[in-house]
Amino acid sequence: MTKLENNTSLLASIAAVIAESRSIAYSSNNAILLKMYWEIGCLIVEDEQEGRHKAAYGKSILKNLSKQLTLEFGKGFDERNLNNIRAFYLAFPIWNAVRTKLSWTHYRILSRIDKPDSRNRYIQLATEGNWDTRTLQRNISSQYLGRVIEPMTDVNEKPANIIKDPYIFEFLGLPVETRHTENTIETALINHLQLFLMELGKGFAFVARQQHIVTDTSDFFIDLVFYNFYLKCFVLIDLKTCKLSHEAIGQMDMYVRMYNDLKKGDDDNPTIGLILCTEKDETIVKYSVLAENEKLFASKYRLYLPKEEELRQLINADKIKYELDND
Repeated sequence: MTKLENNTSLLASIAAVIAESRSIAYSSNNAILLKMYWEIGCLIVEDEQEGRHKAAYGKSILKNLSKQLTLEFGKGFDERNLNNIRAFYLAFPIWNAVRTKLSWTHYRILSRIDKPDSRNRYIQLATEGNWDTRTLQRNISSQYLGRVIEPMTDVNEKPANIIKDPYIFEFLGLPVETRHTENTIETALINHLQLFLMELGKGFAFVARQQHIVTDTSDFFIDLVFYNFYLKCFVLIDLKTCKLSHEAIGQMDMYVRMYNDLKKGDDDNPTIGLILCTEKDETIVKYSVLAENEKLFASKYRLYLPKEEELRQLINADKIKYELDND
């Protein structure tokens, strides 16, 4: 082994030690910070609750407290942060429910979610998916949980727990007023693959673009192929820049059947097919194989983040349709 190789090996070993030590130090410091804020929040809330028996708990108390703490301990205790600390404790009154893998900024965002079930689900997703704070905020703003077709109700996940409708692709930065080709959108999705995987949801890994499938008589190309490690199956995506058609449904049904026959391994679950389209004709959905095949899905997509009311309407329309179909 040469001196250069020795040095390279030594550098890699030292770098690994430093990286691991820094990670441990960050985790430890983060846990200490969160516990400190939680205990401060507890004291503030207990004092506030006690104060209600005597007199109204005024904003001036936090304001004065902020001034005194800042004088003694420096930055980090302004009135706004004391309000955040108070909200943190109110949202997480049991310390053991706090995941120290998430940062204080994560918890500032999470504490604003009113519904405990939604808050806990976002904690789970953020922890499993290693979401940074920007991703967490984006997913809350885009109503990530509401867009999942069917909320998870037991330990066994199924496709409807992961597939969304609609999908939001504002991160592509494509002008909304321009008519784009399927190739343009597909290329943009691949160029922003990490963000696309985040939007698809947990457990997705990229497999291929325009995957070539050869049969005895024909050649076919599937737009995008992924694998989901939670569902243990391949997911085929066909991208359309128009309204859903029965031809697109028939084509995806064929792709899924071919993939199960030619590509799926013995240990893989049956393949899922997902058609991404701009709009859906519910009559076509009702009278096609989509209505009875639990492995075929059609979801709308938007190249922009809709306003809250528009997004809610898009979500509710599909929720009602799904519940009627599965009554």
